[in-house]
Amino acid sequence: MSVMDSSIELPTGYRPSESEPFMNERQKEYFRRKLLAWKEEILRESRSTLSNLQEDIGALPDLADRASTETDRALELRARDRQRKLISKIEAALRRIEEDEYGYCEETGEPISLARLDARPVATLSLEAQERHERSERVHRDD
Repeated sequence: MSVMDSSIELPTGYRPSESEPFMNERQKEYFRRKLLAWKEEILRESRSTLSNLQEDIGALPDLADRASTETDRALELRARDRQRKLISKIEAALRRIEEDEYGYCEETGEPISLARLDARPVATLSLEAQERHERSERVHRDD
């Protein structure tokens, strides 16, 4: 994966605005940095989880303590799996930025609102398309 030109200057406190062209270079750089920071935070948490999982629980003499620790480990592993999936979504979003496809709804091709992207930078559907998708899932789940 090639690295985007990160020589783009972002003013301190810059936030994408509806008053500028959608997905201009500054907006793409803003979201690229946001996604990279989020990924780094997840990886940092992951390393902490790994070191916790590597602690030896065989030394715990009490069965209740051991069972509680095993439950904690299972929860941590589940959280790690969610993190792995999220990192995959972040990397896909970074690829979309490189390919100038970021910020556009996969279903309609229309721009995804900046507020939605700021709140959920890995979003691939506009809010309307996401709501349709969720309604459709509920209908099929009720069958």
